[in-house]
Amino acid sequence: MNKSEVAEIKKTFTKETCSVDRFSACLVDDEKNKTYVTTEALLSLPEEELARYLDIFHKALSGTLGKNLINIDFPTDSEIGGPASKLLKLRDSALKDDGINEEFFDSIIKSYQFEGRYYIIAAHASYDVPGKAKDNTIIDDGSENVFEYILTCICPVNLAKPALGYDEEQQKIGELTRDWVVSAPDKAFLFPAFEDRAANVHRALYYSKKAEELMPDFTDAIFGTTGPLTAGMQSDAFNTLITETVGETVNMDILQNVADNINEMVEDNKHSKEPVDTIELAAPEVKKLLSKSGVSDEELESFDETYDKIAGSDNKIVVSNLSSVKQFTVATPQIVIRAKPEATQLIEHKLIDGRMCLVIPVTSGIEVNGIPAAVTDSES
Repeated sequence: MNKSEVAEIKKTFTKETCSVDRFSACLVDDEKNKTYVTTEALLSLPEEELARYLDIFHKALSGTLGKNLINIDFPTDSEIGGPASKLLKLRDSALKDDGINEEFFDSIIKSYQFEGRYYIIAAHASYDVPGKAKDNTIIDDGSENVFEYILTCICPVNLAKPALGYDEEQQKIGELTRDWVVSAPDKAFLFPAFEDRAANVHRALYYSKKAEELMPDFTDAIFGTTGPLTAGMQSDAFNTLITETVGETVNMDILQNVADNINEMVEDNKHSKEPVDTIELAAPEVKKLLSKSGVSDEELESFDETYDKIAGSDNKIVVSNLSSVKQFTVATPQIVIRAKPEATQLIEHKLIDGRMCLVIPVTSGIEVNGIPAAVTDSES
C-alpha cells in the first residue's frame, strides 16, 4: 500500500463515513488470560465511545511507510491452510462466528510478547470503493467494488496516572480513582491490503508503534514470515552490502555516485504517482545500482550470495530509509561535513602539497557558527 491508499482507508474512520460494521474484542490480563470478550455492532455504541474506537483505528494506520507501516507479503507456499487462509476465514465470517474469533485471539495471545494487560480489537469493514475519473477525482456515486477487510489493533491497557481532582459530592480536592485506560495501538495490521483500489489477499499492512521493534516472532505466527528488516537495519544492511562487495576501503567516487544515483531515483519518482516511500530495492535493483555507480562486474560476481547473507533474499530495502536520501555525510576523526543529497559532487578529494585533502568550492553565502563570513585570499 502507498500513502494515498492508506489515507483513503483512514478517511473512512469517522462517524459519517464509517465502513466498520462490527468488532470483536478481548481484554488480556498479566497472565495471558482472556478476562473480557465482546462482539458488537460498532455504530450502536454511544457517541463518545464510538469516537474512541475510531481514534484507535485511525492511529493504527498512522506513521511512516517503510518504518512504522510495513507491507508484508505472505509466503506463496503457505497460502492453502496457512496464515493468509486463516485471516481470510476470519474476514469472510464477518466476525459473526465466536469460535473463529476465539481461535484468532488465541493465536495472538500465544505469539504476542508483552508484559502487562492489553486489549485486542478485530474490526470488520466493508468499504464501497468509489470510482475515479480520468483526472483522479472521486466519483461519489460511482462505486466500483466493495473492499472487505479486517483491521486488528493490539492496545496496551495501563492504570491512569495518579492525579488530584475535585469531588463535587464531598466538595473537596482529593486523589482521583485510577482506572484502567486503553492506550493507542502498539501493533496493528490490516488484511487484506488495499492496492490499486482492490483487495490484495497476498499482502497485509503491518503497523508497529516503535519502528525498530517489529516483533519478528509475532509476524512469523500471524503472517508466516519474520517480516522485513527494520528501517535502521535496512540502512545498515545497505552500507554493509557496499563494504562487503567492494572491500573495506571503498573508493569515494563510488560512494558519491551511489548517493547521486539514489537522489536521481528519488527526483524521478517525484514526477510519478507513487511517493518515495514505495521505492523498494530487491537484490537485482541494488546490484544494478552498484554497477551503475562504478562497481566492477568482477566485484559483483558473488553479490547475490552476499545479499542473501546480509539482508535475506526475500527482503527489500526501502529507499527512503537510506541515510543518503536525507544528506551526504563525510566524516574524519576531527571534522564532519554534511551536504544536501543534490550537492554530493561539490565535495572533492585532491592531493595538495603531498596531502590528500577534501576540497569544497567556496563562492558566497558562508556562515560560521551562524554568523555570515567572508573568505579572503591570504596571498592578496
